[in-house]
Formats: sequence, C-alpha cells, structure tokens
Amino acid sequence: AALNPWDVMLCVSGTAIACENALVVAIICYSPTLRSPMFVLVGSLATADLLAGLGLILNFVFQYVIHSETVSLLTVGFLVASFAASVSSLLAITVDRYLSLYNALTYYSERTVLCIHTMLAGAWGVSLCLGLLPVLGWNCLHDHAACSVVRPLTKSNVTLLSASFFLIFLIMLHLYIEICKIVCRHAHQIALQQHFLTASHYVATKKGVSTLAIILGTFGASWLPFAIYCVVGDPDYPSVYTYATLLPATYNSMINPIIYAYRNQEIQRSMWVLFCGCFQAKVSFRSRSPSDV
Repeated sequence: AALNPWDVMLCVSGTAIACENALVVAIICYSPTLRSPMFVLVGSLATADLLAGLGLILNFVFQYVIHSETVSLLTVGFLVASFAASVSSLLAITVDRYLSLYNALTYYSERTVLCIHTMLAGAWGVSLCLGLLPVLGWNCLHDHAACSVVRPLTKSNVTLLSASFFLIFLIMLHLYIEICKIVCRHAHQIALQQHFLTASHYVATKKGVSTLAIILGTFGASWLPFAIYCVVGDPDYPSVYTYATLLPATYNSMINPIIYAYRNQEIQRSMWVLFCGCFQAKVSFRSRSPSDV
C-alpha cells in the first residue's frame, strides 16, 4: 500500500518520543541518587511515553508489513495503555507537587512514599485494563456501525477514554489552582515578615505561576482537540481530521521530558556523569524539591 504521509509523521513523532524518553529512563536507572518519589514519578512518565513512542513505531510497521486483525488490536491496545499511563503519571506528578507544598513538613515521610507507589500502581493497573478492553472484545471489527473515529475502537470505548481524560484534566486544573494559591499565600507571608514584597519574591511568584500555566496549557492544547473530536466526530468523516487531532496529542509525550526531566538540575548533573564519565565541579547545581516548577 502507498505510504500515508500522516502515518509517516506519526512514526517520526514516535521515534523522537522514544529516543527522548529512553534517555530519561537510562539516566534515572543509571543514577542511584535519583531514587526519591519525585524521580520515581518522572521515571514512570518517561517509561509510559517511551512505550507510547515504541507503540507508534510498531503501529506503522505492522500497518504496512503485517496485515492482521489480531496484531492491529494488540497494537491499538498497547497504544491506549501507554498513553493512558502517560496521562495518569502526569496526574500523579501534579498530586505529588500539591502534597509537597500542602504537607511540606511531613512530605518526606514513609507515608508519602507509600502514597506515591500506591498512586502509580493504580495508574498503571487502570491503564493496563483500558488497553486490554479492545483485545478482549470491545472493538468494532465485526460491527462497523459501532466504529469510532479511531478504528477499531468502538464509540463507547473512545467516549470512556475521553471522559476519563476530561476528569483528569479537571482534577489537574483544580490542583494547579490550589498550588497557585499556596504559592501566593507563601509570598504574602514573606512580605508580612519583611514588611514589603521584594522584587525577587514577586518575580519568583510570577515565574512559578506562569510555569504552571504553561504546563497545564501545553497538556490541554495537546490532548483536548483529540478528546473532543473523539466524542463529537463521526467515523464517516475524512480520516485527516483524526490524524490532525491525534498528531498534536503525541507531541505532549515529546514535550514531557523537557518539562519534567531535562529542566531538573539533578538530572542535568547525572547527564554530565553519564556522557562525560566525570562531573565538573566548576558547574554548580542546586538540588530542587518536588514543588519547584
């Protein structure tokens, strides 16, 4: 079959996603110092995005090399599980950032570690179940009238996935609003202690709130068009609409390593060690807390 340019772009996007996140996973696994709950969450996100990138590559290969309904279902289920785990890991990171500010005094307790691991286990468990649904029979291979804009997923299946995304997005929005309130409250308390709000405090607060807006805005801009189209779209519409909304959604997995990993100075230091074999002491690094954004 002739190559579809959209499929090629998805494959290229998957290759970039896999390479970026494979580096993050390698750094976290290579560095024994990156074992705190914050880096466990970043590692979970990078692993999910790495699998999503590999899924996009496999989907391209199997689509043009192996024509099998079983393989198609397995690939689609793999992609659903991977992207669901990615979005769920983003929610877990948001919860972690909120807890690091709301319960700053008890954040580094064993209870927090248990909470993080429980969240991740639940996130990956739910994602795996969502990915198995098409394989276990929730598909439209034998009922084309039930197909959605994403074949072979059914309309009810993509509606469930979209509703889950909207719920996660609203929870993240609420938590980031609460984080902004806490940050502004801390700045106000510092201002009262010093009798005025210094320029540095104002700049830091503004930068933190702006960064939160960029994080949530990037996530929403990437996934909302596709989630909305899955609900309102019709399978008879041209497939270009599906590709045009799905491709930006994959970019979120490409941006995640930049936002959550490469900006972290502990990971930057580990990259120096990994690639240079030594750490240059003249390069200064500052340890960052999970609440840093």
